Amino acid sequence: MSTPPYPEDLEKPAYPEDLEQPGLVRTGRSTFVRPIRPEDADRLVAFVGGLSRATLAYRSLGPVIRARDDVIRRGAYVDYLNELALVALAGDEIAGLVRYVRDTEDPDHAEVTFTIRDDDQSEGFGRLLLEHIAAAARARGIRVLKADVLADNTRMINVFLGSGYRVESGPPGQIVHFDIAVDPQAQAVARAERREHTAVRRSLRPLLEPRSVAVIGANRRPLTIGHEIVANLLRGGFRGSVFPVNPRAEQVAGARAYPSVRELPEPPGLALIAVRAEAVPEVVRECAAAGVKAVVVVSTGFGETGAAGRTTELELSRFARASGMRLVGPNCMGVVNTTPAARLAATFSPALPTPGRVAMSSQSGPLGLAVLDFARRLRLGFSGFVSVGHAVDVSTNDLLQWWEEDPETSVILLHVETFGNPRRFARIARRVAPRKPIIAVHPGHAHTTGQVDSGGRRGPGRRGDSAGHADPTGPSDSAVSSLFAQSGVIRTRSLQELFDAALLLAHQPPPPGNRVAVITNAGGPAALTVGACAASGLRVPRFGERTRETLRAALGPGAEVANPADLTPMATAAHYRQALDAVLADDEIDAAIVLFMPPLADKPDEVAAAILDAAEAAPSKPVVASFLGGAGVADLLHRGELVVPTYAFPESAAASLGHAAAYQAWRSTPAGVVPDLPGVDADRARSLLAGCAPGPVPARIAAELLDSYGIAVRDTERGSGRATGLGSGLDAFLSVGADPVFGPVVAFGLTGDYADLMADVAHRVTPLSDRDAREMVRSLRAAPLLDGRVGGPGVDLAALEETVLRISAMVEDLPEIEAMELRPIRLLPPGDGVAVTRATIRLADETRKGGPS
Repeated sequence: MSTPPYPEDLEKPAYPEDLEQPGLVRTGRSTFVRPIRPEDADRLVAFVGGLSRATLAYRSLGPVIRARDDVIRRGAYVDYLNELALVALAGDEIAGLVRYVRDTEDPDHAEVTFTIRDDDQSEGFGRLLLEHIAAAARARGIRVLKADVLADNTRMINVFLGSGYRVESGPPGQIVHFDIAVDPQAQAVARAERREHTAVRRSLRPLLEPRSVAVIGANRRPLTIGHEIVANLLRGGFRGSVFPVNPRAEQVAGARAYPSVRELPEPPGLALIAVRAEAVPEVVRECAAAGVKAVVVVSTGFGETGAAGRTTELELSRFARASGMRLVGPNCMGVVNTTPAARLAATFSPALPTPGRVAMSSQSGPLGLAVLDFARRLRLGFSGFVSVGHAVDVSTNDLLQWWEEDPETSVILLHVETFGNPRRFARIARRVAPRKPIIAVHPGHAHTTGQVDSGGRRGPGRRGDSAGHADPTGPSDSAVSSLFAQSGVIRTRSLQELFDAALLLAHQPPPPGNRVAVITNAGGPAALTVGACAASGLRVPRFGERTRETLRAALGPGAEVANPADLTPMATAAHYRQALDAVLADDEIDAAIVLFMPPLADKPDEVAAAILDAAEAAPSKPVVASFLGGAGVADLLHRGELVVPTYAFPESAAASLGHAAAYQAWRSTPAGVVPDLPGVDADRARSLLAGCAPGPVPARIAAELLDSYGIAVRDTERGSGRATGLGSGLDAFLSVGADPVFGPVVAFGLTGDYADLMADVAHRVTPLSDRDAREMVRSLRAAPLLDGRVGGPGVDLAALEETVLRISAMVEDLPEIEAMELRPIRLLPPGDGVAVTRATIRLADETRKGGPS
């Protein structure tokens, strides 16, 4: 392998051969550790491209899942002094990588990061690489290696704590800072401060963890909004001061009242406003003058009343942000944070949630009231709940970033109809989801694509239908599900399904696979469960011979030991325990669904105890239950922190497991990389756009824009849309449209009946990785026509995938592009590329864009 040239801005250093050493990992496996070299660039790209989303999340403290190819390659070039990277090789591949970068302001300190290939993470590569990098750093004058590790990355934390080096850690939190003294004789300087909070998290602290709260519009009469907010704050155990504000009251709910915000004894961190809509602007100004940092406008009468109300609420938002305040609402039901740091029940809801691991953002106030009541009946505890209302400022995107770092939150629920900034949502979701499941209720898009004329084309309607064809950018219901799946968000279609999935993921681990055991004492419900498993993407495989033998020995020769395992109506709690132990020990089983139909001798408490015992003994595999006809069973399946989710019907249990299994499969799948595309001139493209007004871009400019990204638009015969001199072949389209949830969405399909009648269109959210482009092109039902399995030699798939990636890069670099369509694209035989014969581009009107949330 020839050595690539060094970048012009780097001087080629001498390679330190003394750092090449063989090694043994904890399992006894041999490896070879050496410094990284320029010729490792391809290995490095393959290494990063094969990492799962979960590994990337731990590596990046909130992953950049779409790493650029050129950035990854640059990592192979180091100076071996101020930056050093060591690789542990498994054959010709990289199994582990450690890198330090010297601190320019404190040269005897260096930041260190570790990345281990998924399949090798339990073998001890981390500890081996720490030993090698510590010795190399010490020889280069570095005394302390600094590392930031997510608190739930127990493997890496154990590597540091068990390394034998002197290790000092910062205060406990979601990110744990370590100082590792690599020189045994040196005094390591512990870094007490954690990584700086992000700007969003800092701004939300007064909202979610305030030291004092004012309620403006507090009312003396119970069952009024202003009164119930004060009462809930006091009942909920808020540790700070509560200041009711009412000029005509001395007390509200037993707390001293004040005539105005100006007369409070201290500036409150948070103010809840429950006054008439016309009085809200003046109250917000008073809050700003008093130094309030966050306001929640519970009042109604704004955007829901029409254009004037919408204008008023946007002015409120702009004023609040300019005054250094964050604003929730208007038209919301408040904020709840049950974590020990807050104990904040700033809401008028009569049902307050119990503490738990689930956080939720709801855009609907009335729905939020029902949600809190339902969750309490389910015994589903909440760490936080925010009703964002019209979300003119604080949005779900902001709250995702708060809960991302909240150690008390492990599952995030969303009920949101639209996002202020969908592009931002898609990126935040893909960063958060590998570590914390995000479950969203989304019934589907309402299609308003205009009228169809006599020629079969659609008139003006949905944005993105730039060329007058059947709109490929308006995702079908199945496409919406695929877009959620690509972003790592679990999509549910009802609130019941949302909470069913949350109940599982809040209390049980996601299954390592989709193979499910069904344990039952009645054949009918078991048959329904098997069908529900199949509909949810789960398998109910035959048990292995060892498991069947164990079941026969425990249950007797007449027992049905297939899957489902029917224990018969005479089954006892001991039979349930023995059967569950057996199937959970089977390496071919990933989860268990337990069905119990109370027979004549009804002892659900004993069966529930047996299920809890078995689940506790196998903590890595989820167990869910359905006690058909049993009342109060949910209480029986709780034992301290151990909870086995129980459902009224087995179909709900199967659907929840299906969601969890699909999430785990996404989480474990390599994310791929965004490749470094040659021939891209983004500066030229931006200069071309500078002279364009919102709306359609002239054809000549559109062609030049595409040319700036390495896509040539070939001449076409006027009126026919057929490219001259290109021969016969399949025609396809690529388009980009703005989705209200996901932002820019790329659509691909074959023209004609494939897309228009069969709805055979693939959708993906930008930015696309090489893996995304490959899966997108091959996901069509017409894919056999593309790869040559039927109908001829196929098409140039590599060129097609590259064109998809170039479109994605263009949309990412040029957010002014609202819609784009390349139609038709002639798909030529392998090696001949693709031919774009017509392109339309439309630019967004900046005045119609949403805010930055």
